[in-house]
Amino acid sequence: MLNKMTLDKAAHLPVWRRPVTLLFLMALAMPIAFNVWSALINNFVVEVAQFDGADIGLLHTIREIPGFFAVGVIAILLFMREQVLGLVSLLLLGVATSMTARFPSLAGILTITMLSSIGFHYYETVNQSLQLQWLDQKRAPKILGWLLAAGSAATLVAYGLIVATWERFDLSYNFVYMLGGGITVLIALYCLFAFPQFEERTPQLRRMILKRRYWLYYSMQFMAGARRQIFVVFAGFMMVERFGFDVHELTALFLINLTVNMTLAPLFGMAVSRFGERRTLIFEYAGLVAVFLAYGGIYYFGWGVVLACILYVVDHLLFSLALALKTYFQKIADPEDIAPTAAVAFTINHISAVFLPVLLGLLWLVSPAAVFAFAAVMAAISLTLATLVPRHPRKGNETRLAHFRSAPIK
Repeated sequence: MLNKMTLDKAAHLPVWRRPVTLLFLMALAMPIAFNVWSALINNFVVEVAQFDGADIGLLHTIREIPGFFAVGVIAILLFMREQVLGLVSLLLLGVATSMTARFPSLAGILTITMLSSIGFHYYETVNQSLQLQWLDQKRAPKILGWLLAAGSAATLVAYGLIVATWERFDLSYNFVYMLGGGITVLIALYCLFAFPQFEERTPQLRRMILKRRYWLYYSMQFMAGARRQIFVVFAGFMMVERFGFDVHELTALFLINLTVNMTLAPLFGMAVSRFGERRTLIFEYAGLVAVFLAYGGIYYFGWGVVLACILYVVDHLLFSLALALKTYFQKIADPEDIAPTAAVAFTINHISAVFLPVLLGLLWLVSPAAVFAFAAVMAAISLTLATLVPRHPRKGNETRLAHFRSAPIK
């Protein structure tokens, strides 16, 4: 890790020490800790801490605060390299996840969740930046698809073990959290010492930037954050609260998600290469409008658990298409803007995360169907924004409105 090496020289390293291999190992490590936490958290907080809808909304609001302050990554990069920061953040995520069940009170769960969230969000910010810097534009969509598939495969193994052993061996929440977090810690430590520090081709700006020509990217990031919160907070909670899913049943649903995602994610990467970001994003958001309206119908019309499970899988699958937003930015960005804009975009993505979960948690107590109706409106706005993405995005052609602009691009 002490050795520095350019990306061009790294191409001659053994496969197990190349930058793409590091990206794959990180793609394997993060989902193990994060998704083990996600698989158990709804049951853990209901059974152990007696959370209601308002409490779960508060938990996820606290969890998203570090995402709102992801722009702080820029300040840390003044004295720490991106690669090192990403792996240190991965370590923090693993350690905090392993300690989750040791604090079974509201205050304890909120505190340990904040620590794990700092690790998760700072890792995700840096990871996105490294992906866009280390992958060339032609290969990026396909490799991003394979990275998604790798993360799904790692989580599939973790969830499969939970389903197979949770009831049979009467596992405790503490044991599973310790194991999931510990594996992530071991992988992060290996990556810290087994790989050299890779030098970026273009030095990154170490200050916050906001550029007018990125406005569509910023807007879509904001809306994506709002949509993500509603799914992450309330879709799984619905399965537990309304349909009474146990840990192994909810995890089995996650397994179906992962199997489908692992199979189709590489195809999604190829689809972005084939059909472009504009068509991919339009398809994603049109699908989300239908999914969220159907979610609302489950509560309003009393539709059953089978439809709820199908919608959950489809909703999760549409997440994979978000890689088109990454490659859209890669094509329109100045190379030196990638790291600071990744931090700014992550903060923008989490603006809604600070207030939406707790507010919608209160609305949930009155009408769960109204929460999903609100989500459908958010998806419709995203769909409108997606229609502004040009067929061939590049610097100077960031939106379909670009050719109407008379002022020079800055």
